[in-house]
Amino acid sequence: ESDEKTEEGGSSDEEDCSTGELDHTSEERELKDRLYRKYSGYLSSLKQEFMRKKKKGKLPKDARQKLLDWWNLHSKWPYPSETEKVALAESTGLDQKQINNWFINQRKRHWKPSEDMPLVVMDSHSPHGSALYMERHLMTEGSAFHFDC
Repeated sequence: ESDEKTEEGGSSDEEDCSTGELDHTSEERELKDRLYRKYSGYLSSLKQEFMRKKKKGKLPKDARQKLLDWWNLHSKWPYPSETEKVALAESTGLDQKQINNWFINQRKRHWKPSEDMPLVVMDSHSPHGSALYMERHLMTEGSAFHFDC
């Protein structure tokens, strides 16, 4: 292509020194247009996904109220079970990650475990969920086991 003659009779290599930038810009624009036409659907879906993920801020008011209602009913032990989290997600329209994050933040900001109840939460992977250890007692969903230590 560098041997092509221009209207002035010179080669396109010579043209690069004078008006080549204009041709280069039009070629770039043409390439951009072709790429945009080819990938515009994909770019659009990526943009929508990015906008969804980028949305930060407050949860919808009615969803927050439902979570607060649950919180107030369970203020002594505000740890919803997995089943309760699923139900809260369905009733609020939020996903489980949002439910989990809301409870984590709410506990950090607004909950102090009662000082007369020393406990450690043991995150078990059993179908029974979390277990609590309170003053030599292991409690799992309503049953207590006493340890003589």
